Order: sequence, then structure tokens, then C-alpha cells
Amino acid sequence: MSSAVVNIFKIPDLRKRVLFTLFMLIVYRIGAHIPIPGINVEALRDYFVEAENSGVLDFFDLFAGGALKRFTIFALGIMPYISSSIIIDLLKTVFPYLMELSKEGAEGQKKLSQYTKYGTVFLCTIQGLGLVFWMKSMRTADGTTVVPEGAGIGFTIMAVLAIVTGTMVLMWFGEQITERGIGNGISLIIMAGIVVRLPQSFYATMKKIGDTGEPIVGIILLGLFFLVVAACILLTLGTRRIPVQYGKRMMGGAAMQRTAQYIPLRVNAAGVIPIIFASAIIVFPSQMVRMIGVSSNVYLNKLQYWLTPGQVPYIVLYSALVIFFCFFYTQLRFNPVEIADNLKKYGGFIPGIRPGLNTSDYLMGVLNRITLSGSIFLALISIVPDFIIRIWPEQVPMEMAYLFGGTSLLIIVGVALDTLKQIESQLLMRHYDGFLGSKKKIQGRF
Repeated sequence: MSSAVVNIFKIPDLRKRVLFTLFMLIVYRIGAHIPIPGINVEALRDYFVEAENSGVLDFFDLFAGGALKRFTIFALGIMPYISSSIIIDLLKTVFPYLMELSKEGAEGQKKLSQYTKYGTVFLCTIQGLGLVFWMKSMRTADGTTVVPEGAGIGFTIMAVLAIVTGTMVLMWFGEQITERGIGNGISLIIMAGIVVRLPQSFYATMKKIGDTGEPIVGIILLGLFFLVVAACILLTLGTRRIPVQYGKRMMGGAAMQRTAQYIPLRVNAAGVIPIIFASAIIVFPSQMVRMIGVSSNVYLNKLQYWLTPGQVPYIVLYSALVIFFCFFYTQLRFNPVEIADNLKKYGGFIPGIRPGLNTSDYLMGVLNRITLSGSIFLALISIVPDFIIRIWPEQVPMEMAYLFGGTSLLIIVGVALDTLKQIESQLLMRHYDGFLGSKKKIQGRF
């Protein structure tokens, strides 16, 4: 591996891409510490210290790299762009026009990208307004306000513009990294926000465990951490290969057998999208109940209890939503009828399966089986933080529990593997050793 790192800097183009990526990520982390003008930073810090665990807010702050609780210009992170992309994907199944655009090549993708950006601005504006109104309502125990009492419409407009601009800048950062750097820019920005908080959160957790005098909890958490990482790697790399053969063709009077290929079906084709969907659905009623207040209504009080992370109803509902959205999103992204038609068009077939309808039915059956196992596995990984909160509520802060959970580690593992794969291919293309050894060794693995 050390030789591979050295080889990266021997190739001018690859070295330039890696350094550019690191530079953009550093700029992002600097921007994540620039607060929105006009807010009382000390009062904001005191508010969250007094609040301790902030529930689902900690989950979304995880994706924003800690910028949400600091109310910086990058408070919303890149999540509005991701949400807009997901919505556009969903609308493709409803509006044939959008589906046709996705099949028109570069020009169609350019138009879809524009629609995604328009959706990002709209979502940023709505979420930014909600965030600003929430800031105006914040008060510490001694009555100090986060936003000055005299702040009016001018502050609201300025704050919303700052938040929207911050998200659009992050989106531009991601595009630049993808085009001029290495790896997927959007994914790297999310990963950078998660990774940068791991050391501090880990230290705070170990210190808190040390204060409680229960070192066995720290040992269990460390073992659980490596176990979840291994599970995330298996879930990310898990693939079912469906063999595909092509009919013989004549060349020079002799029958030539085409090279056998395969259709890769990923165990977790939806990635972390089901977790994001499930969290968004649960957080909305939870935050609405919190804004209304639960002290005067028994039913709202019970609903708030059910939607609290770590409680049994929350775990059951969250797991069910993750499994449902795994199937839902996989069905959107995978079209077995189209694959079967393409195989039939080019003379390909799955051994033992008749071309056409039988092929599509076979692919759908295999996909449903592996998606079921993958969705259950993903649900188990995603509820790890809830079990940690339930078992060790005093020893482990909620923020650290989410970092230990499958969502954050799944993102880190997935993005890291994808980025290393791209660097590996660049090294091998230029006849340099990769992270897995020499070129000959890698060829022998397949």
C-alpha cells in the first residue's frame, strides 16, 4: 500500500487530481466554521449544551459535518441537493417526459441536472426559512437569545440567502471534484463531514465511559465498531453475478464463441437512500410534535415517545421503513424488462432461461430474493445506534451513537472503496502497482 501512495505522486495528472480534491475538502471544512452573520455564537453553544441530546437533529447534523448545530453558511450541507436528486428520480416514473430525458444522452442529463438544481434552491429556501425561525425561538436557561431581539425581516432574508448560497457552493464544490479531482465529489463532501468528527466524538465517549467507571463498555463499543465496519464492507461489495452467454457467430467459415459475460446484481443496490428516506419520514412528525408541544396533550405525548430514538416502536417503524424503501428504490433503478430486451436484441441469453419474458421474470425473482436479504441486513445495521442509546443511555452520547451506527460507516466504507477503486484503475492504466499489489496479482484475482 505504501508503494501505491508513492506511485500516486509520481503521476503528474493523478497527483494534481488528488491535491485538488484535498484542497476543495479543506475549503469546505473552513466554511463549515463560518457562522451566519448576526447570531450569538456563545448563546448558541450554551443552548445545545443545555439541550444535551438533540434527537434526530444529531442525525442530520452528521451529514452536515457539524455545521447545522453551529448554524454556519453550510448549515444544510449537501442534503437538499441529494433530496432533490431523489425526488427527480421518483418523478421519472410518474412523468414520461423526464424518463425520455434520461435516455437522450448528455443533452438530456444536462436538462435533468438543471431541474435538480432548481429543486435544490427551492428545498434550501424552505428549509432555510424553517431553520431561521427556529433560531429566533432559541433561548438559553438565563434568557439569552441566539438571534438579537430586534432582528426583523432583513435578518431573515440575509440568513436564508447565506444558507442557500452555502449549499449551492457545496454543490459546485462536488461538481468540481468529480470533474477535476478524484472520486464522487458529493459523496466525498459527506464523508469528510463524518470523518472529521470521529476523533473528537470517540475521545468524548471514552472520557465519559471512564468517568462512569465502566471500561467494559468501551471494549464492547470498540469491538462493535469493527464488526459494523466489516458488515458494511460485505454489504457494499456483495454482488450476485448472473452469467450471460452469446450465440456463436461465423468468422472465416469457422464458428467463434463469444466471451461469456455476467449481469451484476448488488445486494444493496439502493445504498444509503432507504435510510435517508426513512429518517426524513420519521423526523417530520417528530419535529412537528416538538414545535406544537406535548405537555398538554396525552396523545401527542405518546406519539413523541414512540418517535424517540431508542424506543421499541421507533426501532420497529424505522426498520420497516428501511426494508420498504430498499425494495421501492431498487425497483425504480432496476428494469428487468429492459435488460431482457437488450439481451434478446444482441443475441444474449442466460443459460437455462428462455429469452424475453422468462428472462425478465427470472431476473426479478433473483433481485427480490437478494434485496430481501440485503434490506434486512441494512435495517439491522441502521438500528445499531438505537440499541446503543437504549443499552447505554448514560455512557454514550447520541451523537457518538449515530457515528457508530451503520449509516455513517456505510457511507465512509462505500465512498472510500469507490475512491480507492478509481485511484487503483488510474495506477494500473499507467502500469504502476496499485493498493492490492502488482498488476499480475490483481489480474489473477478475477
